Amino acid sequence: MDLIFFDLDGTLLNKSSEISSFTKETLGLLGERDIAFTVATGRTMHSAQFVLQGQSFVLPHIYNNGVAIWDPAGNALTLENLLAPSEVNLIIEHAVNNNITPFINTVNMDSPDHEHVIYHSSPKHQVEHDLIEKYFSRTKARLASIESLPANAHITNISMIGDARLVYDMYKQLNIHEGLIAYSGPAIEGDEYRWMDVHHNLANKGSAVELLRQQLNASNVIVFGDSDNDLSMFKLADEAYAPSNAKPYIKDAATSVIGHHDEDGIARFLRERFSL
Repeated sequence: MDLIFFDLDGTLLNKSSEISSFTKETLGLLGERDIAFTVATGRTMHSAQFVLQGQSFVLPHIYNNGVAIWDPAGNALTLENLLAPSEVNLIIEHAVNNNITPFINTVNMDSPDHEHVIYHSSPKHQVEHDLIEKYFSRTKARLASIESLPANAHITNISMIGDARLVYDMYKQLNIHEGLIAYSGPAIEGDEYRWMDVHHNLANKGSAVELLRQQLNASNVIVFGDSDNDLSMFKLADEAYAPSNAKPYIKDAATSVIGHHDEDGIARFLRERFSL
């Protein structure tokens, strides 16, 4: 059994953060051939579901870089490797010291629809206001004041955006901490900004992919990704493919480099690979 895992941003999605018509059609062809596929993304559940709406991803989804696995069949959500209170305090301290707003992503496990609540302090910069207005407002996430963050909150990750130099410095400092792993990259808002997501260091796509491989009894795991957070699943996959827009060291780790994410590179590869 082939089992395919797609990263979303920079991989399955185009530059508009959408699944193109050609890719949608290709996913439909995979389904008709009973070729199993799902997603493994750094996005939260509600953020990912926004871009996946209307598509038939019937197998369990991997969100938050492996922290969350959601099974659409029974609406069951499993959370692993959440951030501890001491780790949360450390991340917030770094953000506050650099005058950057931390966005604390939580999941309400007592809510039937697994409500996503984002706790944050007052935005200090326009790019943070834009993140709320143009990004968070498009999802089902509820925004709340950081002062109302419950002591027992299920915190999947903390994200932020800001001055590229400051964020990169924090990225390096937080990755030194043995309990944390941070991912960062240039923001689409401009080269002067970077984004960053911080997780517990045991959270990664690879461990979640391996779990689903065993659960679904897959004999051949095929993964697609373009960035740092995809390396853990590249290491255990039978086949790993990077689009031409991927970072150089991601290409080096791949089985092969395929077409650009904004030119339906994954869909075109799949049509040839499986004779769709």
